[in-house]
Amino acid sequence: MAGLKSLASSLRKKLHLGGRQCHSTDPSTSNGSVEPKVEPKASMSPAEPTSAPEDAPKLPEVVPAAEMVVSTSPQLLSTSLEGKVAVVTGSSRSIGAAIAKALGSQGAKVVVNYVNDSSAAQSVVNEIKAFNTKESKGCDAIAVQADASKLEGGQKLLAEATKTWGQVDILVLNAGIMGSKPLAEVDEDFFDSHFEINVKVPVFLAKAAVPLMPTPGGRIIFFSSSLTGLTPVLPNALTYVASKGAIEQVARVLAKDLGSRGLTVNTVSPGPVDTPLFRAGKPEEVIKKIAAQNPNNRVGLPEDIAPMVAFVASPAAQWINGQNLRVNGGAVL
Repeated sequence: MAGLKSLASSLRKKLHLGGRQCHSTDPSTSNGSVEPKVEPKASMSPAEPTSAPEDAPKLPEVVPAAEMVVSTSPQLLSTSLEGKVAVVTGSSRSIGAAIAKALGSQGAKVVVNYVNDSSAAQSVVNEIKAFNTKESKGCDAIAVQADASKLEGGQKLLAEATKTWGQVDILVLNAGIMGSKPLAEVDEDFFDSHFEINVKVPVFLAKAAVPLMPTPGGRIIFFSSSLTGLTPVLPNALTYVASKGAIEQVARVLAKDLGSRGLTVNTVSPGPVDTPLFRAGKPEEVIKKIAAQNPNNRVGLPEDIAPMVAFVASPAAQWINGQNLRVNGGAVL
């Protein structure tokens, strides 16, 4: 409020609009010398109803903006995650590991998820904890074994986060599956597995996380793929691209549904990233061809994707909501 008073005072000194001076809208600064302009009120004829019919649809409750904004101070631009608790599914290696470390480097406490490789997860935990000795950011991490492709596994991650730190501020739904088959070979199990892991489980984990998140300030980040915007479309990728397209729409709807609570929901869509999953089954010449299609003449690295996630999770991104953020170095233009 002090900032608004100062701004109004400055405007009063500098601006004269058609002989009218600017005045603060704060009642505490008014001396009563300005007569407000009273607009005539439109009267309602007797034939018009004075209240909405009982069966009329209810409009969503309007929440005052002041209650939804985390900060209006210069700290609004801060990307610090100190005091925040993050759960990252599939975070013991590749993109997930890079995301976990990026969040930790900004001060977050992170649940590092693994299925089988406990040593890889512990290595990520150790790297996050090492940031404390370098910059005293208060970050921390724990490794939790759980199969995040199943709802029970994801719920275990949320439970461990609240048990250890009492809350969940950030949920990054990184775990997913990518398969490729021509339509003639796509059976129901193959189709269902993609929508189970890439859509259903993330949706219900988000649902479980919402009651644990601060309002305002919670962040839900889904993962899609730049392949959904690629032209020409990738052949034989029906189930993968369809499931990722679905999660993009999920994020848009949830951004609308949860926005009044001060939560943001976004999607990050990487392009080709050099991971074991990306390299599986691809000859080196194919990888070089894919790299040549990028303006940077290379494929992405996990470390190219992680900073975007860390930013979207931060207070500085409170006005980014319902967006699909493509991080691909220009692979899709």
